[in-house]
Amino acid sequence: MAKAINAVTGAFEAAPEKALAWHDARTLTLEGRGWSETPGPYDRLPARAEGAVHELDWRFSQHSAGMVVRFVADSPEISVRWFLKSTDIAMAHMPSTGVSGVDLYVRGSAGWSWLAAMLPGTPLGEKNEHRLVTGLAPGPRELSVYLPLYNGVSAVEIGISVGASIAPAPPRQRNIRPLVFYGTSIPQGGCASRPGMAYPSIVGRRLDAPTINLGFSGSGRCEPAIVDLLAELDAGIVVIDSIVNMEPGIVEERMRNLLDVFSRRRPRTPLVLMEEAVPPSFYARQRTLQTPKSATLQRVFDERRADWGGRLFLVKGDGLLGDDGEGTVDGVHPTDLGFLRIADVLAPFIGKVLAGAAGQGAGGAVGPGNAGR
Repeated sequence: MAKAINAVTGAFEAAPEKALAWHDARTLTLEGRGWSETPGPYDRLPARAEGAVHELDWRFSQHSAGMVVRFVADSPEISVRWFLKSTDIAMAHMPSTGVSGVDLYVRGSAGWSWLAAMLPGTPLGEKNEHRLVTGLAPGPRELSVYLPLYNGVSAVEIGISVGASIAPAPPRQRNIRPLVFYGTSIPQGGCASRPGMAYPSIVGRRLDAPTINLGFSGSGRCEPAIVDLLAELDAGIVVIDSIVNMEPGIVEERMRNLLDVFSRRRPRTPLVLMEEAVPPSFYARQRTLQTPKSATLQRVFDERRADWGGRLFLVKGDGLLGDDGEGTVDGVHPTDLGFLRIADVLAPFIGKVLAGAAGQGAGGAVGPGNAGR
């Protein structure tokens, strides 16, 4: 017998088996895709990128990180079916709930709230099917299902009670163009416990804005081919969180090319450069690697910011993960706490940029102490 969270009691309990009506997620509102011509409906780069971008970018683009299915339903229970592409459902430092599971949120009067998450448990090629929640109060509500961070999915279906209604979610009221996040395993979501806890998704919920997650584990080094692709997107803002995986010797070249491309092709799009989020100073190795890269990024930013008319920003790395050492799994990859701390800085800052209130004449540097937290 399946188990689900009872929305009335909050208990994780056996759910009675009932007939459900299943709906293909592609008929609902799917956010997180920057291109329509992808190899699969839940892949993140266009098919033409194969062979052009770095091999790791291409491989990890077939993960569904950041994709969310939004819909309105009046069903007292919600189930999800999803078919995974890989048998690697977990990692040594990241649980299967985040790697390959799904996450359910509901919109309330105060914004988005978590409802339920489920882990996968079936072999490759077979369906994962779970009843996520039961006992919801009568009436329509807007719901979001976040898809796996470190696995791909070939098909997703939403199950509701027979006789209940379901429809695509309406456009977001604020009419914000997508927030685009590009970079390494950290924006991709390593090592969140659930898909909705990757920091781009937290920022998206807090600002009630669509997001496109283009984090690629082990990569995200701003090669020219991927920068050209990023410049194709009509974004509300682009956040570049990439220097973690760069060797110090390539930071200047890559960042200058990024700024040149965006100044030509997206001169009105705000661009945010992020330093590496490093735990406190007792992580000596990370500090040694970070310092020259951050200094280079700062120099390029200082030299170019005046050309951007207040639309170029730099997020400082110190303090992003807190000062207690509790923000990561391994000194690099954030825990849920670490992701929340990053979002605590980015969400209010991005909100000000989108409102046109953060330019301060010629852009600026941002950190935990001055980002509105």
